[in-house]
Amino acid sequence: MSDADVELPEGIELAWGLRERPGKGPRRSLTLEQVVAAGIAVADSEGLAAVSMSRVAGEVGVATMSLYRYVPTKSDLLDLMLDTAYGGPPDPLDPDAGWRPALAHWATELLARIRRRPWVRHVPVGGPPMGPNQVRWLEQGLAALRDTDLRGTARLSTILLLSGYARTWASLTLDMAEAAVGSGVTPDEAGERYWRQLERLTRTGPYPELRRLMAEAAQDGDDEELDAEWRFGLDRILDGVAALVRDRPGG
Repeated sequence: MSDADVELPEGIELAWGLRERPGKGPRRSLTLEQVVAAGIAVADSEGLAAVSMSRVAGEVGVATMSLYRYVPTKSDLLDLMLDTAYGGPPDPLDPDAGWRPALAHWATELLARIRRRPWVRHVPVGGPPMGPNQVRWLEQGLAALRDTDLRGTARLSTILLLSGYARTWASLTLDMAEAAVGSGVTPDEAGERYWRQLERLTRTGPYPELRRLMAEAAQDGDDEELDAEWRFGLDRILDGVAALVRDRPGG
């Protein structure tokens, strides 16, 4: 099969620099990078809902219809913004560190990238990673599993599981933080208020496990931060991958 037989979405061709600039028509006064940067600036300051083709066109000083000469649709613009916001993957750990620390590092850095730009979590996921930066993240994740001898499908599923966990955890914690700010308290204060309210609601009735949980937390002085809970979930996922690696044929 030749490259001509492999159809790529127009936005992906733009992201990878595979689409030629038209030879006819007015000379372009902007670069694609400038358009994407303007969209990101709007999202950073006002949230993703504020991003529209007309708004971005105004930011870069062109008519809205002119913006379509750079990006075909708003969906393409959002995809380009997302890929740019992620940026390239972090520097990998030393190869001798092993697959588990390498994947933990990869997933934690991905979480940090999403948290750095909270609007990222609101960009609809329209398919598997295809943007240049996203593909570089995928490549680095797969490379971390190179010496495990897991088959390709298992390696890919592991990376998709970790990236999904990072995106879900980022969404959960950012949503909670925004809700706390909206109610005029800090996230820690909102958490403490929740547990006090839950204790009152479940003091009697068919909730023995919740009462046991809160009693144990009171005895242990359990005040783990959300990042510790992130690490707990990450470790359990990696425990599962370790079992898969251990049980593979010849493992």
